[in-house]
Amino acid sequence: MIEKLNFFVFTGGPGVGKTALIRHLEGRGEHVVEETHRAVIAEQVAGGGRATPWDDHAAYCELCVRRDLRKFDALSHEAGRVFFDRGILDGFDPRWDAPPALIAAARARRYNPRVFVFPPWREIYRTDAERRQDWAEAEATFGRILAGLDRFSYRPVIVPRATVEARAAFVLELALRASVSPT
Repeated sequence: MIEKLNFFVFTGGPGVGKTALIRHLEGRGEHVVEETHRAVIAEQVAGGGRATPWDDHAAYCELCVRRDLRKFDALSHEAGRVFFDRGILDGFDPRWDAPPALIAAARARRYNPRVFVFPPWREIYRTDAERRQDWAEAEATFGRILAGLDRFSYRPVIVPRATVEARAAFVLELALRASVSPT
């Protein structure tokens, strides 16, 4: 098992401010890892592929999980703080019957046990080419994410709805404490 207390995951439904905060932290010199899900959707759409949430949900989930496993492994030597815009767990949608080998691989790669969860925030929610979910689906995603964290024994930390600067201060304070002690 690889346990990385210095690896912090941002998760939540679409359009809740994860990427805005990642960009802000990157601008402050933090090590960040780009989201896999939007990249997979963009690549599939551009290449005429079907591994998208609306065409072949299972293939999409598997592709995202495999790619996130590779990202985790590529950074496993990293000793500094790393923030992930989504992570391995985001691919384990409960509507997908994930292969046991992928579940085992995810269980063997552990981020910090505290995962930053961004709740639905209607005022900032927007759709686009990769984010097609309506508001109801965005809200439902939040519940699925919390259930997935529990399944893999992670503890959610709800990120408050606030300015990017206030969210950054919240995350950095907790990350500083959590990378020293997982409790």
